[in-house]
Amino acid sequence: MPVHVIDSLFFRDLYGTAEMRAVFDDLNLLQKWLDFEAGLARAEAALGFVPVEAAAEITRQAHASHMDIEAIKRGVDETVHPLVALIWQLSERCAGDAGRYVHWGATTQDVMDTALILQLKEAYPLFETSLSDLIDAAGELAGKHRDTLMAGRTHGQQALPITFGFKVAVWVAELRRHQERFAACKARVLIGEFGGAVGTLASVGADGLAIQARLMQELGLNVPEIAWHTARDHLAEFASVLGMITATLGKIAHEIILLQKPEFGEVEEPFAMGKVGSSTMPQKRNPMLCEAIMTLSRLTRAQTLIAFDAMNHEHERDWSSFQMEWAYLPELCVMTHGALQMTLRVLRDLRVYPDAMTRNLDVTRGTLLAERVMLELGRFVGRQTAHDLIYEAAMEAFEQRRPFADVLKERPAITAHLSAARIEALLNPAEYVGLSGVFVDRVRTSSS
Repeated sequence: MPVHVIDSLFFRDLYGTAEMRAVFDDLNLLQKWLDFEAGLARAEAALGFVPVEAAAEITRQAHASHMDIEAIKRGVDETVHPLVALIWQLSERCAGDAGRYVHWGATTQDVMDTALILQLKEAYPLFETSLSDLIDAAGELAGKHRDTLMAGRTHGQQALPITFGFKVAVWVAELRRHQERFAACKARVLIGEFGGAVGTLASVGADGLAIQARLMQELGLNVPEIAWHTARDHLAEFASVLGMITATLGKIAHEIILLQKPEFGEVEEPFAMGKVGSSTMPQKRNPMLCEAIMTLSRLTRAQTLIAFDAMNHEHERDWSSFQMEWAYLPELCVMTHGALQMTLRVLRDLRVYPDAMTRNLDVTRGTLLAERVMLELGRFVGRQTAHDLIYEAAMEAFEQRRPFADVLKERPAITAHLSAARIEALLNPAEYVGLSGVFVDRVRTSSS
C-alpha cells in the first residue's frame, strides 16, 4: 500500500504522470546502476585496464531482468548499504573471472549520482515536450483572443481595459523564459560522476581522466571538471527551474479560478457531463483541475527548499545530504510533469466567455476609463488638476452608484473642456486597450 499520493492507485494521476513515474521506477533505477557498471567495464577495457572479455561478460549480465530483486532488498536491509548487494550479485553472475572486475575503481556514490543523472536525462525530453506543447497551446489561446475585451485588474480591482489575449500572452512569455532556463542548465545538469573514494581517481591513477571520459561517452553524459560528490549546485539549479515553472503554473491556475467565480464568469476550466463538483451540491462546477495544479505548485515549492539544503555537505562525502535527493528529486519531477500536463489540458480546452467579459466592463459604471478622461482633461488644465477633478467625480459615481458619464457631465470644470459627446466617446473601453494586440503579436512571433 503506497504512503505517498504520487504512487496512490486513486490519486497518482492528479499528482503526476505515468511517463514520469516510469523514469523513477525502482527497476529503471536498478538498470541505471547496472548501466554504470557495464559502461565502466567497457571504458576500462577500451583502455586496457580490464580484459575485454570481462567487460563483455559484465555487460551481458548487467540487466535488471537478470537480477534477484528480493535478494538485493535483503542485502540492503542487512548491510544498510544501497549498492553492495547488487555488486555482489552482478559479480557472482559473471562467468569465469569477469566478476572480479565489477565496480573497479569506482565508489558507491559514483554509481548513485550517475544513475540519478541518467534518470534526469530520461526526464528531460518529457519536460521539454510538455513545456513546448503548453507554450503552443497558450500561444494559440492568446492569438484567438487577441482582441477579446476584458477588464484589467490591479489590487483585485478593475483598473483599465485589456484583452484576454494580452493576459495570456504574459503567461506565454513567462513560460518561454522558463523554457530557455531549462535548456540553459541542461549541460550543467546532465553530467556524470566517476571520482573514486574521495574524488581524486587515485584508484585508477594516470588513466583516470581517460577512463572517466570514455565512461561518460558510453553513458551519453558530460564529463565533470572535477568530482561533484559534495557539490550539488547543478541539481539545486535544476530543482529551482522546475520550482519556477510550477510557480507560474500555479499562478495561471489561480487566475483561472478567480475568473471562474460566478461573480466574474469570464472563463472556466474544461467541463464535460460527468465531471462532479460536489457530492452534496449538484449545481457546483468547481475548478478541480486548477486547484490540483495549485496544490502541485505549493508542494514543489517545498522540494526546491530541500534542494538548497542538500547543497550543505561536510568534507569530501556526506551521505546525510545527498541521500535527500533520492526523495525530493523523483517527487519534484513527477509533480512538475503532472502540473505541466494538467495545465496543458486546461488551456487546450479552456472555456472563454466574451459576453461575460463585456458585461463586466460596465460593472463600475464607466469609471474603468477614468484615466483616459483624466489625461484628456489634463491637456487643458494640467495632469494633477485633472486627476483631482476626475477623482472627485469617480468617488461620487461610486458612492452614489451612478453612471460615471452622468457625474462628469454635471461638473462645469470638466464640461468647460469636454463636451457630452466627447465624454461618452472617452468612456468606450474598446478604444483604450493600448498596444494589447501588438504585444500579443510580438510574443507569438518571438515564440514561433
